[in-house]
Amino acid sequence: MEVGVRLVGILLRFLNFILTPLFWLKSHKRTCVPPVTEPMLFKGAADLAREIRNGEITSTQVVTMYIKRIKEVNPYLNAVVEDRYRAALYEARACDVQIKEAMRLGTIEDLVKNKPLLGVPFTVKESCSLGGLSNSVGCLENAGRKATADGAAVALVRDAGAIPLLVSNTPELCLGWETTNLLTGTTNNPYWLSKTPGGSSGGEAALLASAASPFSVSSDIAGSIRVPAAFCGVYGHKPTPGIIPIEGHIPTLSDEQFPKFLTVGPMARKAEDLPLLLNVMAGENRHVLNLDEPVNIEDIEVFYMTEAMDSIALIKVDKCIQDAVLEAVQYLSRCGATVSEEKFKGLEDSVEISISVFFSMKDIPNMLQDPADPKREKNLFLEILKCPIGGASRSLQGLSFALIEKTRLFIPKSKTDFYKDKADKLRTEITRRLGARGVLLYPAHGGAAHAHGGVFPRASGVLYTMPFNILGLPAAVAPLALRRDLRRALPVCLQIIAAPNQDRLCLAVAKQLEMGFGGWRPPQ
Repeated sequence: MEVGVRLVGILLRFLNFILTPLFWLKSHKRTCVPPVTEPMLFKGAADLAREIRNGEITSTQVVTMYIKRIKEVNPYLNAVVEDRYRAALYEARACDVQIKEAMRLGTIEDLVKNKPLLGVPFTVKESCSLGGLSNSVGCLENAGRKATADGAAVALVRDAGAIPLLVSNTPELCLGWETTNLLTGTTNNPYWLSKTPGGSSGGEAALLASAASPFSVSSDIAGSIRVPAAFCGVYGHKPTPGIIPIEGHIPTLSDEQFPKFLTVGPMARKAEDLPLLLNVMAGENRHVLNLDEPVNIEDIEVFYMTEAMDSIALIKVDKCIQDAVLEAVQYLSRCGATVSEEKFKGLEDSVEISISVFFSMKDIPNMLQDPADPKREKNLFLEILKCPIGGASRSLQGLSFALIEKTRLFIPKSKTDFYKDKADKLRTEITRRLGARGVLLYPAHGGAAHAHGGVFPRASGVLYTMPFNILGLPAAVAPLALRRDLRRALPVCLQIIAAPNQDRLCLAVAKQLEMGFGGWRPPQ
């Protein structure tokens, strides 16, 4: 392990030990969003789509109900950046007329054949671009900027008949693991408002967990779907890269590695919705994943790790997360899956591999660039000092990203090729050992959702998700329980990793775990 990384790891563990009591005092009073009282809001996207096309409910009813719920919970969450409620209701009424006419003519099957999400509302992470709505992605200098067109994945979902309601909050340019910025503020966790929903898809995760959205179009470059899904107790999937189009995403880099690291993907409250959504968002590439091919749990081999081995740079994984991994393994074993005790020792180098390879990309947004003069770079430490008095042009989180980029955690640039080679070997090893029937159960973070600002001492927790962007492996997050000790009621989740293009294994295991553990539970 690099000496600099070791020292950073020791420092973070010390900070976590010192600051944990302060964060507890800051967030000990638990408040959450209002309870869900409308039964329709408990239904998933697939169920809603089926009931709408069968005439059991109307799209107008569903869209109206979700708009009402969003308006009820957003004052608590601060997740909505900009809405299109009026347009959504217009589209819902048009959809209902279309369905009614198709039923009269007996052509409803033809209508829904290519529109499996007809009439179902959804929400969009602002960075994924929804035409006509805000596209500032949390940056002061971009205030008022609108998306000129839908992002490619959003367009596919709309082509499938779904109706977008809004765009949701992110960190500045998605460069952070808490959803906060100086333009639209901080988003709260629906289970405990003084805690974070994670980032960068925190707005989407907060809405989903509050039953204020059936499903989401989000993105993940370093855990940006999976960390919020884990903190908010919903399902999120980072697909195999190159399957779902990323055109229209903000930011977009010119580096050839960028489309290997960034993926657009679905988030939902029901595991059964993920294959449907992934098929829709994959478009012409859906055949690569064979999502309609049945998966027998008895044919699956389960590998598991409760934490990275021998890595002082990573924070200790909370016992509730480790227990959740072990309980999931035991349950899958009872379902007939084969359990392997083999471990992937190479994951102990997650920090060095992730930081070295990720920050070797060119054109990473410079968070210190002066918005008024792009040729000028602001002083990092001066900006940090200005944060407490509101004089900085970036949030403290945005500046911390700049600090990591500048220092690379003291890993020499000369070692980049060395760690790229390690990444290639680790990817080959995991791909070979998982094959066409294996999954790895692994923490999605070192713990459950932490207090706002807790990302700083607990930053290394994201190194449980980030390596799988670097390795190009599909990974899903599934909720298992609510942690209730010490008056807490926070979701406990785990991560499910498979070999490239074996996304269906992740989704099948997520579905099985939902059957065994109950899946999403509403805040109450």
